Amino acid sequence: MADFAMNPESPRGRDGATRPDPKDRVQLESHPVSLRRIGALFAPYRARLSAVVALIVATSAIGLATPFLTRHLIDEAIPNQDVPLLLVLVGAMLGVTVVTSVLGVFQTWISTVIGQRVMHRLRTDVFAHLQRQSLDFFKRTRGGEVQSRLTHDISAMQSVVTTAATSIASNVTTAVGTAIAMVALSWQLSLLSLIVLPPAIWLTRKVATMRREVTAKRQRALANLHGQVEESLSVSGVLLGKTLGAGPSLTAKFSDSSEGLLDLEVRAQLAGRWRMATMSIIFAAIPALLYLAAGLPATSGGMTIGTLVAFVSLQAGLFRPLMGVLNVGVQVTSSMALFSRIFEYLDLPVTIDDPAEPVRPADGGGALALEGVSFTYPDGDRPAVDAVTLAVPAGSSLALVGESGSGKSTIAALISRLHDPTAGRVTIDGVDLRDMTLQDLSGVVGVVSQETYLLHTTIRENLRYAKPEATDAEIEAAARAAQVHDLIVALPDGYDTLVGARGYRFSGGEKQRLAIARTLLRDPRVLVLDEATSALDNETERAVQAALDVVSAGRTTISIAHRLSTVRDADQIAVVDHGRIVESGDHAELLARGGRYAALVGSSGAVAISPALA
Repeated sequence: MADFAMNPESPRGRDGATRPDPKDRVQLESHPVSLRRIGALFAPYRARLSAVVALIVATSAIGLATPFLTRHLIDEAIPNQDVPLLLVLVGAMLGVTVVTSVLGVFQTWISTVIGQRVMHRLRTDVFAHLQRQSLDFFKRTRGGEVQSRLTHDISAMQSVVTTAATSIASNVTTAVGTAIAMVALSWQLSLLSLIVLPPAIWLTRKVATMRREVTAKRQRALANLHGQVEESLSVSGVLLGKTLGAGPSLTAKFSDSSEGLLDLEVRAQLAGRWRMATMSIIFAAIPALLYLAAGLPATSGGMTIGTLVAFVSLQAGLFRPLMGVLNVGVQVTSSMALFSRIFEYLDLPVTIDDPAEPVRPADGGGALALEGVSFTYPDGDRPAVDAVTLAVPAGSSLALVGESGSGKSTIAALISRLHDPTAGRVTIDGVDLRDMTLQDLSGVVGVVSQETYLLHTTIRENLRYAKPEATDAEIEAAARAAQVHDLIVALPDGYDTLVGARGYRFSGGEKQRLAIARTLLRDPRVLVLDEATSALDNETERAVQAALDVVSAGRTTISIAHRLSTVRDADQIAVVDHGRIVESGDHAELLARGGRYAALVGSSGAVAISPALA
């Protein structure tokens, strides 16, 4: 967003920014930013910032000495063959270059360190704050938007701190100092410059506006092209395209987009060339007019050649800083909009957070209780869970069954505190989940969900993600319990095998067993299995279920499943309908009642409950 000072190709680049981007204004209106808050980020670096400003002023002031040295060189030292003066002036000119260059290095070093430290703080704060956001936030927010703010926007702040801010100070200092020096050299030529510069600036900005519009269209077209590449050539996109036979239509669509980009690229290059041509004409015309004025008796005023050369040198260096000063408003608006986007994420409320006075999990076997628990999603018009009361003794198992959308997974999410109940409470060993820290809770409750997510790293690191300090022996023990150890050691690289993007090199059942092993590595008291074996074939499921039966000893297990083989062995089965528990008991008891559960299972003794229970 703040590439105006770094990237001349940007639609808001330094030479193309004639007015603030409407999106920046909208952003600032929706989330205003105070200068005090921005200043607080830089408060620890006041001394360094003062040093940067002092270096900028010193560099600009020292640099202005060169034209005056040039005048004396041309008017006195060279015509008079004054060798000592010549050596002094030449030495001084070299000295000015050396000093300004060294000061520029120090300025860049200090400002870059400040910028990187502020970026580091913001990047870490935003990442940590987003980690504390509820699952609902990530469901309603595009992943690309989160990544853009965390990486692109914060990285763009480097140009705000090290380039935009320093360029504003440098441009103002240089423009003011150059104007004063020009008047000191020749007020007549200064007056002529005041007449010539405004139309030159107007023409340059006019051409820059045209180029900005074309470049903006090109960037949008390029972004669209990148989006098509990302969607179509990802693993999921390729799989979808091949199964639907969409390859030819995708290629045709990409070709159309590429052809549109071709036209915009040509127009952008021509617009850039027009801008360069305009700048070249202006840079040639203004000195030519100054030479003309100096050569006419009526306007020369007895001007020396040295004064003329020095003045032209100053005037040539005035145009760019003057343009920068005129664009300060755009730069400030763009910078403020960038801070607004970052602060907007930092100001997001944390709906599920650690308590002010946390309670350590009580020692126990993991007795779970839901006491009059209700929950309504923020955008829901009715409770997803309605007055649910359940008691699951430590070490026992509970199976939740019901139709799709009945509230089973929401109950599981409440048990793992992905949501907080709007009424009632959930306790483990008598402690309300909201009284524990989230870190402590994650060590008490382990979750294996239907959707398995594996990181693009080795199997060992995927498993160790649950417990960074786990030993290789612990990792192998968890893999054996999940019936996946033999599969891993059969691979060429064993536990050091790269999983691949989202685990696509493994089957659904293999990924599920890896996920189960990862969760078991934390050795939780309460184990939540949300359709954890749904992707397994019957034989593999029996093996994993046998392993789970072993590791479930002493653990409280909550299972959401539709297969009878999983449900019938549970100590307690609860039938969920529209967020309510309509029946509960063990398999035999519920069948004997002949109620809702018996109707779902059927009197034929089928090996699986109807898929409607999924």
